[in-house]
Amino acid sequence: MLLRRLAGPLVSGTTYRCWVYLGLGGVLTVPFIFVAAVLTGIIAYYIGWNSVTVSLAPLTFIVPPLAIGLIPALRVVHRAAVRALLGAPLPEQPDDTDYSYPWSARWRAAGWLLLHLFVGGLSGILLMVMLPAIIILLIAPFLPERVTLDYEVIVLVMDGGWDDTAYPLLGLALIAGFLYLGAGLRVLLGRAASALLGPSPAERLAVLERQAGQLVERNRLAQELHDSVGHALTVTTLQAGAAARVLDTDPEFVRRALQAIEETGRAALDDLDHVLGLLRDGASGTAPQATLADLETLLAKTRATGVPLTVEIDEGVDRIPAVVSREAYRIVQEGLTNALRHAGRVPITLRLAIQANRLKLEITNPITEAAHRNHHRNGGRGLRGMRERVAVLRGEMSAGVDGDQWRVAVALPLRRVS
Repeated sequence: MLLRRLAGPLVSGTTYRCWVYLGLGGVLTVPFIFVAAVLTGIIAYYIGWNSVTVSLAPLTFIVPPLAIGLIPALRVVHRAAVRALLGAPLPEQPDDTDYSYPWSARWRAAGWLLLHLFVGGLSGILLMVMLPAIIILLIAPFLPERVTLDYEVIVLVMDGGWDDTAYPLLGLALIAGFLYLGAGLRVLLGRAASALLGPSPAERLAVLERQAGQLVERNRLAQELHDSVGHALTVTTLQAGAAARVLDTDPEFVRRALQAIEETGRAALDDLDHVLGLLRDGASGTAPQATLADLETLLAKTRATGVPLTVEIDEGVDRIPAVVSREAYRIVQEGLTNALRHAGRVPITLRLAIQANRLKLEITNPITEAAHRNHHRNGGRGLRGMRERVAVLRGEMSAGVDGDQWRVAVALPLRRVS
């Protein structure tokens, strides 16, 4: 295990990619050195070679890359290169194609460019100095005597009376040292990249807000799909069952049931296509949503299942605020769906009334012991969705057994609750 860990940097592709990244930094350093030399020469031409010129010389190398590093698009290039060549797992941040980075992020990206140039330049110089020596050490046993006189470090080794086979081993040791150096620099640069190229606290907050918004939108779409398609499946199942029982005795009822099944299925498919399209495109819903004005259609589909449905609706319900009307419609839809699914073909009573600036909604149906168990075992998703809608509007809701009936009662404020 220890040997494997020691040999890891020598065979890891990330080590070699790190040296590629450092090599790019060394190559990019050359034009900046040339610019610095030109700027320093211009300064010396006007004020001569003195302490001021010497003190300004480092700035002629630092300022140009810092200025270029402030370009927002370069931050995208830095992040892509760091991920690909250094393998640094930079955290997610807002859309890189936006380029609307705050100045703090731009300055950090400029600092990363300067660090890349500095480390890459030093690594390039070290490599240029040591590479010829490594090559000579590797081929020393095959060279004519004293051909290495120009490299003092090799001359000292050879003058020490080493065996010829020791020179290639020393060359291999230097290569391994370079690889370990690259592995160490990859770790250090990776940590620096997280600080300089990673998202700032403000950017992290923006990511969390965007993810929270997407989660809320997806949850809303899932609830819409559950309400509409769930109700459609429940209604069509009951209609098909009722039609099957009177297939030979009441053809007219069967015809109406099949027509209702077709209409309900088409409406459910429209809702399904709409929601799936929004999920695929990542857009917010803009299609008109059903309100209490569409309640009669919903009630007609419910009655088509053969369920006795009693409805009591006060005047003025159709004039309540749109947001309350939409959520009330979905609550009624889910309440009827739960009654049909869990209680079967039992009488259902729906009451809608306006009292003290509140919309009162009540759904009741007789319940058997089996239906009671079904409500507790299977009704969680529907009841949870209803409670979420009520909570958004800061209303109140209760659901449970009331004598020999299952009762759902909802109160939604018609004015904003502060």
